[in-house]
Amino acid sequence: MPSPKTLQQAILFYSNPDNCLEYMKAIRWPDGNVCCPTCGRTDVVFLKNQRKWQCKSVHPKRQFSAKVGTIFEDSPIGLDKWLTAVWMICNCKNGVSSYEIARAIGVTQKSAWFMMHRIRLAMQDGSMVKLGGGGREVEADETFIGGKAKFMHLAERKRRITSRGGHNDKTTVFGVMERGGNVRCQVISTTRRHAIQKAVKENVAAESALYTDALGSYRGMENEYAHQVIDHAIAYVNGRVHTNSMENFWSLLKRSIGGTYVSVEPFHLYRYLDEQCFRFNNRKDANRKPLSDLARFNLAMNNIVGKRLTYTELTDKVGQTETF
Repeated sequence: MPSPKTLQQAILFYSNPDNCLEYMKAIRWPDGNVCCPTCGRTDVVFLKNQRKWQCKSVHPKRQFSAKVGTIFEDSPIGLDKWLTAVWMICNCKNGVSSYEIARAIGVTQKSAWFMMHRIRLAMQDGSMVKLGGGGREVEADETFIGGKAKFMHLAERKRRITSRGGHNDKTTVFGVMERGGNVRCQVISTTRRHAIQKAVKENVAAESALYTDALGSYRGMENEYAHQVIDHAIAYVNGRVHTNSMENFWSLLKRSIGGTYVSVEPFHLYRYLDEQCFRFNNRKDANRKPLSDLARFNLAMNNIVGKRLTYTELTDKVGQTETF
């Protein structure tokens, strides 16, 4: 059977455990040599009835599956369900809720929620290469994620929203986008100058053409960047100077959070940012043509190795880092 191209074909293809195993082998051991994750021995024995391998050396955990060393490790949920969930979260433009995943693959909502956060871990970019450089154009902007004031009772609105940004109970998100390229965003603690300019310098190469709005926190960046400002009180576009590309991304992000996920805890927000950035950055290929669902699925699956997220780590609010 050829590789799947649609969700329906993916469900049928990965319902066959042999197809799942062959695909995972190619991801886990690209050179084709299955090796023991404990001792590295390559002359392992395949246990056909269990679809596992056994190392010839005697040591703890000598039997291992294709899930070992990936985001799927120690999960009792079958690969047929895991791969279907990865396909759905990679290719649903506005995201997909844990309730929908639970209904679609036949697991509990709690299990689906945990699965989705493990998949988001594979969607993290992790690139240290800065955007822009060589005079390329980069837009920077910030937004606030939280409940909308128009849906609040008047007393609740007065209590929770006292001013703009960090003085209310919304979470501040900062983003940069290279025109014709990728977007990056992160949670920050405040919109003050030290936080904003630190985020810009960490993500944008010096001497890039930097376009921002008129927020005072961007002042003083002219020495490192070709910085130009668009004042939204006057206009939204002035020739090449605008932040409309970032505004477009914010609209997609808020549509997925408000329409699909409905309520997102602030300490989990960066994971949802990783998910939205992954889909946005991989919407087109190098030739600017739409990327296929299979290609986007493969990109996420190629990042599952060497990553692990336990339920304790996921739900430990004390240990979570909310700002970056």
